[in-house]
Amino acid sequence: MDDVVFARTVHVLGVVIWIGGVSMVTWVLLPLLKQMQSTADATLFFTRFRRRFAAQARITTLLVGVSGFYMVHAINAWQRFLQWQYWWMHAMVIIWLLFSIMLFILEPRTRHRADDSATQRILSSETFDKIQRKHMILLVLSLLTIVGAVAGSHGWLIAGN
Repeated sequence: MDDVVFARTVHVLGVVIWIGGVSMVTWVLLPLLKQMQSTADATLFFTRFRRRFAAQARITTLLVGVSGFYMVHAINAWQRFLQWQYWWMHAMVIIWLLFSIMLFILEPRTRHRADDSATQRILSSETFDKIQRKHMILLVLSLLTIVGAVAGSHGWLIAGN
């Protein structure tokens, strides 16, 4: 198998697992947690879930970043970043950076602070609402980027030079 085909396969599989997980958290997990009777139980479940999910998300995000960089390098597509018709390539990098910052910097920092505190903070329904809104924004941006990337990589480009 050609190395670029392998990289694309890893890239697409990573995106499916990564953004599919974000979708599941946004549409399924967070609404269920908000409906739980006990906010302490919801917080405990969310904390355990987040640790496992973050590990999986870090791996897939890393695979997506490495495979994406490799493909751009291997097919020498750097000039596309200078052409606005390839807006989706910029969007992929921005989405990847946002999630990478969250997964590799912000999430470990907040988890470390929570582990250091003597009493764990119980998350309220309003906090779950806020988390869900942030996930929703990131999910919509991710899905728009996926639509643009699929259409653009198959020749459906915005006219221009």
